[in-house]
Amino acid sequence: MRDLNRRGVIGLVGGAAAAWPLAARAQEAQHARRIGILMWGEENDYDQKARLSGFMQSLAKSGWTDSHNLLIEVRWTAANPDFVRRYAKELVALKPDVLVATSTPVTAAFQHETSAIPIVFAGISDPVGAGFVENLAHPGGNLTGFINIEAGMGGKWLELLNEIAPSIRRVAIMFSPDTNTAAYYMPSLELAARSLGVTPIAAPVRNDVDIETTIITLGREPGGGFILPPDGFTTARRGLISSLAEQAHVPFVAAVASLARDGGLLSYGPDFIDIYRRAASYVDRVLRGAKPAELPVQVPVKFEMVVNAKTAKALNLRLPQSIILRADEVIE
Repeated sequence: MRDLNRRGVIGLVGGAAAAWPLAARAQEAQHARRIGILMWGEENDYDQKARLSGFMQSLAKSGWTDSHNLLIEVRWTAANPDFVRRYAKELVALKPDVLVATSTPVTAAFQHETSAIPIVFAGISDPVGAGFVENLAHPGGNLTGFINIEAGMGGKWLELLNEIAPSIRRVAIMFSPDTNTAAYYMPSLELAARSLGVTPIAAPVRNDVDIETTIITLGREPGGGFILPPDGFTTARRGLISSLAEQAHVPFVAAVASLARDGGLLSYGPDFIDIYRRAASYVDRVLRGAKPAELPVQVPVKFEMVVNAKTAKALNLRLPQSIILRADEVIE
């Protein structure tokens, strides 16, 4: 894999700024603030690029633009733990004013490297359980940010899967134990499972072979299905997961919209671009003097449902009108 260590130059500076004399821009840069952003996914992933773009646009609206009054260092980990550790250390060594973490492993890596530099996380599941903050209202340290989902969503995903595939009897929640945990969602999932007569299964996966084995096992008998909570590991493998699920005729519901857009059956979860925009507002506040300990961790406020009618047809499932009417996007 090619070296991903580079300066992230974001093209949000307008034409007039681009026309400034180079000496003037260099002088501006000397007085600029600096932020470090460690992206969990791959640089060419459209989903990751859209999130970063939303973050940058929100920063620009607050008056911060790259190479003008802000120097922005972006690194891409490609979901590689070695890159996570390497680039976390590298970005901390630059002594930025703020660090932006985009997954649980990235947040943990930053926390390991510094207790002094403010860290704003965007789109992680359980910051209290992971030990990043004392509680949501009063983070208490140098970390704060925006979670991607609340624990009660486990039951909601199962209800949606049952609505679109009422014959399911066994449902696995698939997750990487290195980037997520089923414990956060299992209580609400188990509660819904009891009322629906469904057996819930925790299915940790660490590699592509684990993913394939899980899906094939679910597909060996009728009534199998699975749920994908927000998890950078599984999201990065969405093409593989959707292909295997279709081949095995196993329906699934995901939290991240790109899973449905790239062949999954249905997604319901937060608008991640909105989460990144809101994270930029916290970066703005920290740059203007606010302390992370005083900024409460925020929950999502915008959700979206994407339904893939083409996949439903391939799985011989009839889309209920109740699902179609609630969907924000239906892929034909």
